[in-house]
Amino acid sequence: MINATQIRRGMLIKLDGIPYVVLNATHITPGKGRAYMQCVIRNLQTGLSRDVRFRSNDRVEEAEVDEVDMEYIYNADNIYYFMDLESYEQIPLDAELIGESAKFLQPNIRVRVRFYEGKPLGIILPKYVVLKVLETQAYIKDATAQAQMKPALLEGGHNCQVPPFVEVGDLIKVNTETGEYVERV
Repeated sequence: MINATQIRRGMLIKLDGIPYVVLNATHITPGKGRAYMQCVIRNLQTGLSRDVRFRSNDRVEEAEVDEVDMEYIYNADNIYYFMDLESYEQIPLDAELIGESAKFLQPNIRVRVRFYEGKPLGIILPKYVVLKVLETQAYIKDATAQAQMKPALLEGGHNCQVPPFVEVGDLIKVNTETGEYVERV
């Protein structure tokens, strides 16, 4: 059991014996009254989402989740295939379970696949990935006195803002949690 104020995005919790994934968690402290946690949770059995509010002193049961190191292999027809690094067993995951993380997947990238009672729930990406720049604007030297960011399309379909010196074909490091540019590799 955890305190309601410890609920974070991505956690798995149980309410009335049903597992839920936390999609959003916000701690709200009104000027009058007690603080509470406003959460959006998705039922893992039905896929339906709902809003729920916990008081600060409420206790919530955290669901037991297994995480297995796996390697992404390929995708076909909105199914992503991962290989267990110990048993070499291939596990398919639906694109819906992968979500926005699909933009950062490249063949042979190592991820952690989350399982609840033997059923895959989703993946945890490494903090940083290296992606190739496919499209961006040309760099115009001395075009401005200040450093400006410009949009770039990366492999996998991710869009982010990059410094002006980054060109098409460059490899850049991207933070998978925020989707932001970190550095050129």
